[in-house]
Amino acid sequence: MHKPFRLPQFYLLTSYFLISCLPFFDYLLGKPVEHASRIVAYEIIGWLLLWNIFQSPRWFHYLLLPAFLAIPVEIYLRLYFGQGISTHHLGIITETSPKEALEFLGHKVWLLLLIIITIMAWWWSLLRAAKATPSLAWRHSSRWICLAIIASISICWSYGLRVGVASASAKVSTSAIATSANEGPHVWQIRSWSTLQEYLDQQPALPNWTEALYDLDSFSRSWPAGIWARAIDFYQERSFLATLSEKSRLFRFHAQQAAGNDFQQTIVVVIGESSRYDRWSLNGYQRITNPYLSQETNLVSFSDMITAVAATRLSVPIIATRKPATQSLKPGFSEKSFLSAYQEAGFKTFWISNQMSFGQFDTPTSVIAKEADVTQFLNLGGFTNNSSYDQILFTPLQNALNDSAPNKLIVIHSLGNHWNYSHRYPQSYDKWKPSLFGISNPAYTNLKNKEALNNSYDNSILYNDWILARMIAQLKAIPHMTALWYVSDHGQTLYDGSCNLAFHGHNTQFEFHIPAFVWYSDQYAAQHPQKIQQLKAHQNAKLTTENIFHSVVDMVDIRYPDEKLDRSIFSPQWKFHTRYVDSYGWSNYDDAHLKGDCREVIDNKTPLVQEK
Repeated sequence: MHKPFRLPQFYLLTSYFLISCLPFFDYLLGKPVEHASRIVAYEIIGWLLLWNIFQSPRWFHYLLLPAFLAIPVEIYLRLYFGQGISTHHLGIITETSPKEALEFLGHKVWLLLLIIITIMAWWWSLLRAAKATPSLAWRHSSRWICLAIIASISICWSYGLRVGVASASAKVSTSAIATSANEGPHVWQIRSWSTLQEYLDQQPALPNWTEALYDLDSFSRSWPAGIWARAIDFYQERSFLATLSEKSRLFRFHAQQAAGNDFQQTIVVVIGESSRYDRWSLNGYQRITNPYLSQETNLVSFSDMITAVAATRLSVPIIATRKPATQSLKPGFSEKSFLSAYQEAGFKTFWISNQMSFGQFDTPTSVIAKEADVTQFLNLGGFTNNSSYDQILFTPLQNALNDSAPNKLIVIHSLGNHWNYSHRYPQSYDKWKPSLFGISNPAYTNLKNKEALNNSYDNSILYNDWILARMIAQLKAIPHMTALWYVSDHGQTLYDGSCNLAFHGHNTQFEFHIPAFVWYSDQYAAQHPQKIQQLKAHQNAKLTTENIFHSVVDMVDIRYPDEKLDRSIFSPQWKFHTRYVDSYGWSNYDDAHLKGDCREVIDNKTPLVQEK
């Protein structure tokens, strides 16, 4: 006879079921869950694997402790930020000091402690239930059959992970091309691990219908196994960060400020996001998207500034360091940024960001940010509709301006005009309609939304104009010498004309041609009249973000042994240099033609080969 189903068993299995339901919490909020069936499948496989390997809950329940402790964080993030725990959030948690955490929580710290105690008590009671239910141990011979099936599936899955999926992998092995072109058919002999890897690299990608089997994002959202996937991803990100930091750890510019600059100075550099040159009325756009900046008399807007790469993680290092554009696809760089050059010259440095500190789009930027004496990442919501508006930057900026250090460099990294555009501004800036304001998940690929998408983008530019003008106003209130740089990391394609492309990564002029300007105080003009003369002389020069580092350092007379004044717009030594962009190789932007309404940049000759 079968043993009766006892209460501990019911309690244990019901609890495991409830934590497995966490990915579907959004249903309670009236929101859809993307790829729900995949998540269910991954969770079933995860539980089978745990039960199969450890045989009984009394052994694997210990591994579930991190998942239980993460439950309140997961629910909180889904309630208030519309997303679950990510690598970014793990980064914030690990980098927040106990003091900062207590300041953030305030009187809620006791509520947090109560929740932690409750969760621990729940986990402990389940451990006791697991030990009291030996009948849940998987001792039947089917366990070994299931283990063999899982092992076989793992081998097949690992093969696909190596060769890729046709719809998600554009991997073409150069050695494979060489073999087919020069040697004809070849019989492989697997004699070593390296030979096996080379053999796998030559195999065709799996058909696109297998893509669902490799949806690591859906797997990471499953529960509880997904929490371990996110932890592994976080560990890999941290290791990558450490590697990048180590490359430049001992680097020194040997920089110092030239004599005659013994007065108080504050320089602000604002790195914008996804802003497009021709949508600024300051640059000739018919809509008045810059009503505030257009009133600034001490403002010089550059008419021909380009970025080499239309991706934040690749373009920001070009802006902040001396990394050549044609090396931007390579991870890391052996030098530090202008933050360190300023530090060596006696400036206190700040990095204040409304972007994320961790994640696949952010790690190279995070390495640069950590060079600063003071680093603040304010964005908990990622790029969702729950991200704070850029006005959250005002108070930290003011705090930095009030700092007692006489000389300061403050870098602001804004969300700017990042998609979703309608989530970048408050309702009071929803000027041009119809827009996407108030729509959580608009169908941005639907051309019927083209007008609304463009209106939302222009509204975000309008709001960004107010943000920058307010920052300039904060600088004007300071009695000493100040100046502000603004440069966007890249632009956007927006279904222009008959072009059916949007956002970035499409090799278009709309993405490479970016807005950039310098505002300077009257005190700066009085102290550096020659630099102002050169600044205005180069307003219409053919510039690139490779000029930013050299110009930012030169604008306050910071000198160092191997400086390149021919790259500084503040120097009479400035010279034009070839401007390469990431378009089907490294294309010469000034010796290229623009294809169709998308204005794809096509080199008139042969683009340089890209090294990664």
